[in-house]
Amino acid sequence: MASNLLPLSILGAVETNGTVSFGFWLPWVSAVDGNAVTVKIIHEHDQFLQEIPPREFPMAHSVRSPYGDFWSATVPIVGTTPANPGSAWGTAGRYVYRYQINNPNVGILDWIIDPCAREFGVGKLSAFTLGYQPYNWSVAEANWRTPELSNLIIYEINIAELGGDLERTRDLMVYLSDLGVNAIEIMPLSNVAMSVDWGYLPIGYFGVDERFGKRSDFQKLVDIAHQQGIAVIVDVVYGHTGVDFPYYDAYNRLQYHENPFMGPFAKDYFSSFGKSTNFGSPFTRDYFFTVNHHWLEVYHIDGLRYDCVPNYWDGPFGVGYANLVYETYQLTKNKIAQNQRYWNRFNAGAGTSLRLIQYAEQLEGPEEVLRTTYSNSTWQNHTFDAAKAVARGDQRRLADWGLSLGLLGYPEQENTNGDVITKTALQYIENHDHERFICNFGLMNPDEAGNPLFLKGDRSHWYMLQPYLIAMLMSKGVPMLWQGEEFGESYFLPDFGAGRVGLLRSLRWDYFYDSPGQQLVQLVRKLLRIRRDRSQIRRGNYFFFNDWDRYLSKRVLLFARYSNAQYTLVAINIGDIDQSVPFWFPIGGDYNEELHGGDLGLKGITPLQQTWLKVPYHYGRIWTV
Repeated sequence: MASNLLPLSILGAVETNGTVSFGFWLPWVSAVDGNAVTVKIIHEHDQFLQEIPPREFPMAHSVRSPYGDFWSATVPIVGTTPANPGSAWGTAGRYVYRYQINNPNVGILDWIIDPCAREFGVGKLSAFTLGYQPYNWSVAEANWRTPELSNLIIYEINIAELGGDLERTRDLMVYLSDLGVNAIEIMPLSNVAMSVDWGYLPIGYFGVDERFGKRSDFQKLVDIAHQQGIAVIVDVVYGHTGVDFPYYDAYNRLQYHENPFMGPFAKDYFSSFGKSTNFGSPFTRDYFFTVNHHWLEVYHIDGLRYDCVPNYWDGPFGVGYANLVYETYQLTKNKIAQNQRYWNRFNAGAGTSLRLIQYAEQLEGPEEVLRTTYSNSTWQNHTFDAAKAVARGDQRRLADWGLSLGLLGYPEQENTNGDVITKTALQYIENHDHERFICNFGLMNPDEAGNPLFLKGDRSHWYMLQPYLIAMLMSKGVPMLWQGEEFGESYFLPDFGAGRVGLLRSLRWDYFYDSPGQQLVQLVRKLLRIRRDRSQIRRGNYFFFNDWDRYLSKRVLLFARYSNAQYTLVAINIGDIDQSVPFWFPIGGDYNEELHGGDLGLKGITPLQQTWLKVPYHYGRIWTV
């Protein structure tokens, strides 16, 4: 079902030569029924001063196709006289605004935000910048190309915890590039009502939340990331919103029994503290399609990670998730065909898959969503769950872990409607939703009051992380690190409760410098270099040696990554003692040990002849012919 782009030139706050126009679609809210809508505006410098209230301007009602009732106003600001002495009204800078509805049945409804605002103020305030200047992209941006899917190494980040804001976070792009990362996945940047929040209850979608910075701050981060060879993927939340999202908030307070935008659609996982969006409504579909276009066009992002897909998953032929990723793919293809500037970053040549990154968080059916939609990747918890069970002592899950590292059952390519799409899934043992992996090896509480929110993993067991990092970063698929994983960040995260999202867990950069941190960083750097240098690890075949007697009973896991004559054997040992195990290499020759080299290499290997391998405890070996 085709989606249409909203006309953003008349929506939200749009400035032209010192005059700002406002446009707000409010279906079913009509002047004929006695409604009146106003916009309240105040300069950012005045907003906390008791003698300077916001200025209020009436909005005119009209009916505009295709969504109906439309409210608009044109407000001259530059050159106008402030209503109060000392006010900053009329000067350049940021202004905050909100809408108010006067309804004959329920009275005055204040504090309604703009669903198409490009900027935001504190809490429930929309914003615009008088004298805003578009960002000037660097010359290098025109030559940027999004990396091929199989080459991606992703680092998930929370801006508030990694750097604190966009300016300090962009300074870390050099560090991430040096680490070996070539993509970042950023937790939601959209506006929320709270100052400390993960961002998964958005109330504004078309811009960067003020707690992180301004539009240009994020554009500069993307620009610098691209200069460092790092793609930028943004986590987007479309299946549900916060309760202050205007298309829920306004209609709820108006006491309407129906809603033109919100309502039950598929699953409803956020019903306790958020509200579901109804993709059965063309307005809803067009809105989020326009959000995608806006972030790709204005911010030059390389892809989208779609949060909580079950909330808008109505199957591969539905009007929800599947339709949105299809429409976004076709939009990108058309932009490339029209030779629109900067969209060529997704073009890998005729007959090849677009490099637009679209992946789902569809943990209920990751294989299905990958096989049947235009997604080219997906989160999947199979590997995570198996690794966690093994780390907690369930040796029976070793085989599950070994199989999941090879993404058994996941497609590698689909040809749909003539579009050839390369496919794979993400591999991780840590992400924002869970406690740090080291917590599986022991917990400690440094808080004298015993508050469980201060629990953390025992970093004296840092060495037990090593085989899990080796396995994950050598596995099939796209590996993802969660910020600080490379130096052993150790906090515990409860499975539920406000403490998950209401506590700011600033990254413990001091861990980078202690002995465990240095050992782990060195290992991760080596592993990412190996992955970068070996095409058989990035995109080759995978074979798991599922033999209980020879390997798994000894807590050893062996798998091969290979392509033609390129062959790498990965051996890890999660046990407490060194192990020697037999192996029969299919390809003869000299094998270099990739982690440490030297005498650990295997010389003169004869094909299919038994070779004994020594695998150190809580560690591993990587041999490449």
